[in-house]
Amino acid sequence: MLETNTNKEAIVQTKLKRSQVRWCIVAMLFLVTSVNYADRSTISIAGPAMQKELGLSAVSMGYIFSAFAWAYVIGQIPGGWFLDRYGSKIVYAFSIFFWSLFTLLQGFVGFVSAGAVVVLLFVFRFLVGLSEAPSFPANSRIVAAWFPSQERGTAAACFNSAQYFATVIFAPILGWITSSFGWPYNFAFMGVLGIILSFVWMKVIYNPKDHPRVNQAELEYIEQGGALIDMDKNKNSNKSDEKPKLVYLKQLLKNRMMIGIYIAQFCINTLTYFFSTWFPVYLVQERHMSILKAGFVASLPAICGFAGGILGGIFSDYLLRKGYSLTVARKVPIVLGMFMSMSLIIANYVDMNWIVIVVMALAFFGKGFGALGWAVMSDTSPKELAGLSGGLFNTFGNISGITTPIIIGYIVEGTGSFNGALIFVGVNALVAIFSYLVIVGEIKRVELKKA
Repeated sequence: MLETNTNKEAIVQTKLKRSQVRWCIVAMLFLVTSVNYADRSTISIAGPAMQKELGLSAVSMGYIFSAFAWAYVIGQIPGGWFLDRYGSKIVYAFSIFFWSLFTLLQGFVGFVSAGAVVVLLFVFRFLVGLSEAPSFPANSRIVAAWFPSQERGTAAACFNSAQYFATVIFAPILGWITSSFGWPYNFAFMGVLGIILSFVWMKVIYNPKDHPRVNQAELEYIEQGGALIDMDKNKNSNKSDEKPKLVYLKQLLKNRMMIGIYIAQFCINTLTYFFSTWFPVYLVQERHMSILKAGFVASLPAICGFAGGILGGIFSDYLLRKGYSLTVARKVPIVLGMFMSMSLIIANYVDMNWIVIVVMALAFFGKGFGALGWAVMSDTSPKELAGLSGGLFNTFGNISGITTPIIIGYIVEGTGSFNGALIFVGVNALVAIFSYLVIVGEIKRVELKKA
């Protein structure tokens, strides 16, 4: 009996002594992803002023908005390969530095001739997208390495919800900078901030076994829970590591579950790109708000999106701990969230701006609540190709970043309003629901067939 009590006390002490470094890691992912999304959407806050000052049409703005996604999609597979080959820490550091540099350079396009502005903006936005390509696959890899399955939904929701936090914090700041100093200063502010952050990243991020503050109790806890703690072992020093085989991507492309996940992510990201590109323009042009007011108003629905993002991950992990299958735990929040997102179509039928903001807040909340795609990636990616699998997932998801700004640009140009654009975005939420309910099936980790 005495021995049993001693063992229990030892177990309790071990739990009390377990370090919590993994939450510091996800906090850093949250910070970096906030800056990531702020850099993406800087041009949307500056967009109305840029459009007026530089004489840009709605279609031109649509192509400029889409430039990011062209490169972002192109860079996903190479970015995933670099992550699997060299590890998340060093690749991500270079990614942060260069996307911040190209963000900074966008502030200087006003000094070139009018005819070159569209081309130069497209090129810089393209380079920002190319530089950011490894970011979310790296987030997914780091979460898979640091978190057990029962905490992975919350961890992924934390970094994914940073996109809303970025709007909450940076939209008012950038709106104020634009109205007080001019749109070029937006890009200077974000560029310098990101460059500083790239050096902070190198001081904070480590592999689980290499972190100076992690203890054995935490390592055992996350490893027993399914964390892939050896994912980046010797990536930087052992050049004889076998390179990830692109041939295995064919197996992912033939997997019904993965195809359904890819289709759904394309549709979910359609909502993301509407909010990060055209939404502030919608508030200014359709709802006749000032640029400063639009910056602040855009942050209100984003607060709801942030809350939805955190709650969706917590709810998913709660279902998992209660004994529900991984399939149920991930699908239920996604389906509920997408149903709520469809509410944005209601904005077409109301005149009062406060009702529009309430509707958009509900849509933002739903989009955040259902944005568990990266948690699903951490659950399903084959352990040999976590980076490439995440890159392929992000490729499909961000093709909508090419199509959405351009389609909405043509809708606004052709109809003179955003009514058709909101319907277009709402239908994508419906397709995402269909994909998860009908196509995806059971959610489980993919096992590659070896050649």
